[in-house]
Amino acid sequence: MAEPIRVGIVGAQFAARFHWEGLSRVYKVPIQLVGVTSRSAASREKFAQDKGVRAFDTFEQLCDAVDVVDICSPPSSHEPLAVQALERGKHVIVEKPFTGYYGADISGFCGNTFPKEEMLREAVASCNRILTAAKASGKTVCYAENWIYAPAIQKEREILVKSGGQILWIIGEESHSGSHSPYYGSWKSSGGGSLVGKGCHPLSAALYLKRVEGEARNGVPIRPVTASARTHEITRLKDFRDEGFLRTSYEDVEDFVQIHIKFSDGTVADIFSTELVLGGVHNWLEVVSNNHRTRCNLSPVNALETFNPKEDLFRDVYVSEKIGTKQGWSNPSADENWHHGYVHEFQDFMESIQDRRKPLSTIELARDTVAALYTGYLSAERGGIEVDIPAASEDL
Repeated sequence: MAEPIRVGIVGAQFAARFHWEGLSRVYKVPIQLVGVTSRSAASREKFAQDKGVRAFDTFEQLCDAVDVVDICSPPSSHEPLAVQALERGKHVIVEKPFTGYYGADISGFCGNTFPKEEMLREAVASCNRILTAAKASGKTVCYAENWIYAPAIQKEREILVKSGGQILWIIGEESHSGSHSPYYGSWKSSGGGSLVGKGCHPLSAALYLKRVEGEARNGVPIRPVTASARTHEITRLKDFRDEGFLRTSYEDVEDFVQIHIKFSDGTVADIFSTELVLGGVHNWLEVVSNNHRTRCNLSPVNALETFNPKEDLFRDVYVSEKIGTKQGWSNPSADENWHHGYVHEFQDFMESIQDRRKPLSTIELARDTVAALYTGYLSAERGGIEVDIPAASEDL
């Protein structure tokens, strides 16, 4: 019997816990969930105790004990940890956002006023350093973008390939009432606001489907070439009336964005993301092609509908992320991790490492996503004009 793939998690908060659940549901591929490390001794000890695994005092100790390093720490740490793990000969899973620009060494850094051209240049350079380390190590890098693996998105991939369709326009959104992460809201930790924190999901899915289309047609991915965007800070407007339902604790990041992408074949995508939407998470992508039209609804979905006359009755019942209230009619997610793609994501990651092939969500897709995101910020700084996305070689 094959030796199990040993996996260790970096980080012990929200992302680490849903990664654990996804890894725990991998089948047919033998894996061993070895342990966890994080900067907080209390957090890693509690996570280890809850899951029955080892808490490692240092990142180096964890690396020495595993084959795969799953990075669920704050985004500003992604590049140094990924590069170090690759140099130690480990496969790497990197949670979104893949990497970015954080201004960590700049005194008085303020993300919403810092020059975006420098941000774009440094964010792309960060991607390239991870790409270079991956190539040198010969190890797999998995970009943990769950939207790629959502069953609705994968069904559209099948429709697209089998019908020979040409995507003309993609429109998508991820919005809700504000992130629960304590790191979110400061550019130094999160690398941006709604665009990076939420828009990366539908954007990555759009870039993925255009890649699939190009590869199915002639073996060459269709890539993003320009971006134009507008960002806004609605909850920090002087006349914003705070009723207590939206998160407002943002230091220097946007809470609303619209980004328009043009691809190498001239087709387009429009992505929205905000912190302004009540009623739970709104995740959807619509594909308009020359021979079909598909609406991919990740949440909410109406597979299950229930009425609850009293809030307290559902005290211990999970309904859906950020629903706000459980009273009245709601659409509980029967298996949110499955429907949002997490289960399929980790299955593919482990299979790709076992079979020595690329995962569906690749490091090249991650690089294109980061380049598009920060080109969007540069466009917004310039009043929304169209800006070229830095090109990259596929064979770095």
